[in-house]
Amino acid sequence: MKQKTIFVVDDVALNLQIAEDVLETKYRVITISSAIKMFGILKKVIPDLILLDIKMPEMSGFEAMEQLSSNPAYENIPVIFLTGLDDADNEAHGIELGAVDFISKPISEPVLLNRIKHHLEIDQLVKEKTADNLRLQNGIVYTLADLVENRDGNTGGHIARTTNYLKILVETMLQNGIYAEEMMNWDMDMLTSSARLHDIGKISISDTILNKPGRYTDEEYQIMKQHTLIGQEIIHKMMDRSGSFDFLAYAKNFAAYHHEWWNGNGYPYNLKGEEIPLMGRILALVDVYDALTMERPYKKAFPHEVALNIIREETGTHFDPKIVEAFFMVEQQFLQEKTRLSTDHKTEEG
Repeated sequence: MKQKTIFVVDDVALNLQIAEDVLETKYRVITISSAIKMFGILKKVIPDLILLDIKMPEMSGFEAMEQLSSNPAYENIPVIFLTGLDDADNEAHGIELGAVDFISKPISEPVLLNRIKHHLEIDQLVKEKTADNLRLQNGIVYTLADLVENRDGNTGGHIARTTNYLKILVETMLQNGIYAEEMMNWDMDMLTSSARLHDIGKISISDTILNKPGRYTDEEYQIMKQHTLIGQEIIHKMMDRSGSFDFLAYAKNFAAYHHEWWNGNGYPYNLKGEEIPLMGRILALVDVYDALTMERPYKKAFPHEVALNIIREETGTHFDPKIVEAFFMVEQQFLQEKTRLSTDHKTEEG
C-alpha cells in the first residue's frame, strides 16, 4: 500500500522535529515552517492529512484553514490543529472552519498516532464511498445517453465525440486563461460525464421526426427544437427527486443552452452573449463542429477545413469569440479525435 503523506506545519523547529520523529516510521512526513510555505508546496504535493499549528506569524492556522476550505483542490484534505490554546471557543471556531480534530501541545505520541490513524481511516472510507457513488452516477448517465443515441440513428457516436471535444476545449481554455476564473471550480470528470446528457430531451421526440431521412419541415423543426426544454425539465425533475447534485446542475446547463447563439438568434430562450451560461456556449461550438464534420441524412460530412471556415465565419454571431480562439489552438486535436472515434464506431458496428 502506498505510504500516506502528512504535512506538519509549525513555526517552531522543535515541534516539527518531535512530530517527524513520531511519524516518520509510518508515514511520509513533510515538515513546513509556515502556512504561507505550505500553500507553495501544495501546488506540487497534495497530502493525505495536515497537522496545522494555530499560532503562527504572517498567517495563522485559522487563516490557513479558511483558504484550504475555500479551494476545491484542498477542501477535502483532513486538517488536525496542533494547539496550546486549551479553550472551547478556539476549538469550536476551528471545527466551524472545517478542521476534523484538535491535538493539544505538548504532543503525546500515542494520542498523535491514534488520532491520525483514525482520521485517515475515515478519509479512506469517504473516498471509497465517493468512488462507489461516482461509478453508480456514471453508470446511470451512460445508460440514459446510450438510450437516447440508440433511438437517434442519425448521429452515431455523437455523444462520445462531443464529450471528448469538450474536455479538450475546456482544458485549453483553462491553460490559456480564457474564462479560467469562472471555470476554476469545475470538476472535469463531472463536467464530461454530465455533458453526455445534453440531448436527453430527444427521448420524448417521436421516432418519425428523430429518424427522418431528410430535412425537417418548419413544423418538424419546431418540434425538434423542444428537445432543449424537455431535457431541461427531465433533469430538473431528477434534481427535485434526488437532490441538487452538481453533476445534474451541469447537465441541466448543457441540455438547456447548447443551441443558444452568441447574437441572440438561438433557442430556446434567445439569450445573448454572456447571458448564455458558459457551459452552453462551449458545447454550442463542440456540437456544431461534430454536426458539420459528420454525415447526416440531409448532408454529406464536410471536410475539417470547411468546418473551420464556417466556425470562423460565425464567430461573434453563433459562437463566443473567446471560445473560438481556444478552439483554433486545438483544432488539429479535434480532427485527430474525430478520426479515431469515427474509426472505433465503425469497428463496433462491423
